[in-house]
Amino acid sequence: TQNQAFSALLFLYRHVIGVGVGDLGNVIRARKPKHLPVVLSREEVKLILSNLYGEKWLMVSLIYGTGVRLMECLNLRVHDIDFDRCEVVIRGGKGYKDRITMLPASLKTPLLKHLEKVNEIYAHDLTDGWGHVQLPSALDRKYPNASKEWRWQWVFPQEKRWKNRKTGEEGRHHMHATILQRAVKEAVRRAGIAKRAGCHTFRHSFATHLL
Repeated sequence: TQNQAFSALLFLYRHVIGVGVGDLGNVIRARKPKHLPVVLSREEVKLILSNLYGEKWLMVSLIYGTGVRLMECLNLRVHDIDFDRCEVVIRGGKGYKDRITMLPASLKTPLLKHLEKVNEIYAHDLTDGWGHVQLPSALDRKYPNASKEWRWQWVFPQEKRWKNRKTGEEGRHHMHATILQRAVKEAVRRAGIAKRAGCHTFRHSFATHLL
């Protein structure tokens, strides 16, 4: 590329020939090309969602319906969802800022049913003497028992429990991003869509469809 050639010439003059090149502040570098984000049509969104099931369907529906990022979806905790006000609180998003986004009414019932299943897993973990989740920042030191409270549990917990080798404590982390990414990739393939669509595509599509 032009920038690589420019850097090679600078290296040649400075480190091989040993000649200074002076002030290069006014030299114009080649700009990196900007790629427009992939956007799905509403029909394409429906096709992909029809090839997703269970919590994978719910997670992608949340990303599309709320405009959250993949990791923001994975980091959701039970107390971040306000069903009465149809709101989702995103904590520590891009730039470490909190924000509130809307919760589509169509997702309230599926999400409530999903949380019932999560609560069953949580209750089982508590019976086993565990039920821990990692808390943000230093909250675990300030509130040592909060890590076992229902409000702090992940909305989309991992299937397997983690174990702290030092303390022997067991708990759950949220689902790993690659699990949903692979599911979306397969759903896009099954839907016969040629676009390079991934989890983040639904966020871009959300913004476009709001216009």
